[in-house]
Amino acid sequence: MTATAAPDHIVPARALWITAPRTATIEGGAVRPEDVETTEAPVLVNTCYTAISRGTERLVYNGLVPTSEHARMRAPFQSGDFTFPVKYGYANVGRVAPSPAADHAGLSGHHVFGLYPHQTAFYADPATLSLVPDSVPVRRAVLAANMETALNACWDAAPLPGDRIAVVGCGLVGALIVYLCARIPGVSVLAVETDSLKAEVLQRLGAASVQSAPAEGGYDLVFHASATQAGLHTAISLAEKAARIVELSWYGDQAVSIGLGGRFHALRLQLHSSQVGTIPPAQAARWSFRRRLATALELLADDRLDALLSPDASFDELPDTMATVCGSGPLHKGPAPLFCQVVRYP
Repeated sequence: MTATAAPDHIVPARALWITAPRTATIEGGAVRPEDVETTEAPVLVNTCYTAISRGTERLVYNGLVPTSEHARMRAPFQSGDFTFPVKYGYANVGRVAPSPAADHAGLSGHHVFGLYPHQTAFYADPATLSLVPDSVPVRRAVLAANMETALNACWDAAPLPGDRIAVVGCGLVGALIVYLCARIPGVSVLAVETDSLKAEVLQRLGAASVQSAPAEGGYDLVFHASATQAGLHTAISLAEKAARIVELSWYGDQAVSIGLGGRFHALRLQLHSSQVGTIPPAQAARWSFRRRLATALELLADDRLDALLSPDASFDELPDTMATVCGSGPLHKGPAPLFCQVVRYP
């Protein structure tokens, strides 16, 4: 059931709140345009789908965000704080409700992507919403934020035609990096992944090979996205002389030990951090965040990417789904690989 603006502009909504480590609940409330800071009239968005980020949201759900990173880790439209309760999320696709403000912004009735939490409806500044291209199915658009991260990582890495590239850790972001790099002429991509269920999907996205324990050396460029110390050691072991290792993992408050002697020192390897919160210097003069997100959405126009989407979980089941996907126990194990958990709204 979709919400429409009442005469007083107050709209009922329900949202997922994490109230303590590993504890989540759906709570009702009201949203008002007066709560939105904007120079334009806010528009009402009814959520169709959200996605759970298994990297960042896993840390938030388990209370593992370090105090030193509370400010940097804030999502754009987060409510509350990491000391709990907190409303968190940044992969929201919804439909804009008709209104004079939406008509003025050219958004009435259109599907949009926004960096908003798991919530049934919300008011938004039109400038914070990106139109979903006609070439991209609405459900697939939940991948936009992760595609943006993968695109930013490729900018940091600057892969070239003919490169031998390895991607260590093929969760959602790693899989999207495989997809982007495999489209470069002459490039051969090795996907390093311990979950054998992912192999078929990664090959469909363009991986030339999928291995769990590859031989040392041979790669011009290595991406690391496993968020494990062992994965980082594997990434270093794969890099050829003077190669770049691009580190995307976010470790929270976990200390990571790496060996900077041996081949790392002797081969003059480079370890480079990539983080989506900033645009790389080589692009920053010409690219805005809005342009980057619009490009990420356009890059989703490929039916092969649907293999990354899980069967839908309903919004009403979201507390249990969060426990399964982000809980502190073993990662999801099922009959199919879990890259991206999609949440469907009523």
